[in-house]
Amino acid sequence: MSLRSSFLLVIGLLMASAVWLWDEAAQADDPEFTEEFLDDPEIIADGKELFAAECQHCHGRSSYPGKAPKLKPKRLTAEDVYLRMTYGWRTMPPWEEVLSQEERMAVTAYVKSRNFSP
Repeated sequence: MSLRSSFLLVIGLLMASAVWLWDEAAQADDPEFTEEFLDDPEIIADGKELFAAECQHCHGRSSYPGKAPKLKPKRLTAEDVYLRMTYGWRTMPPWEEVLSQEERMAVTAYVKSRNFSP
């Protein structure tokens, strides 16, 4: 095996290890969305208030077309909604530095609720 091949192999292994470690760390911090949590009226009300304050200006009805695509939360799991909000998605920036984990979880519960109306 040439020196170049050995170097590329080591770099590839290091990159794979880094991706695996990042994925494991991200999953360790991801909350579990139980049915009880997602159906809690107080949590949904908190999420609605946060959505109105932080999300509605891009994802509200009066924003279309324009700032952000229309939300279609029925196509996503609660975990998907939470991860997209936390780490960002396409052109949407991450919100993990703006909203606490509990706040992001509450917004997720609201977005996944039948009360959701952007």
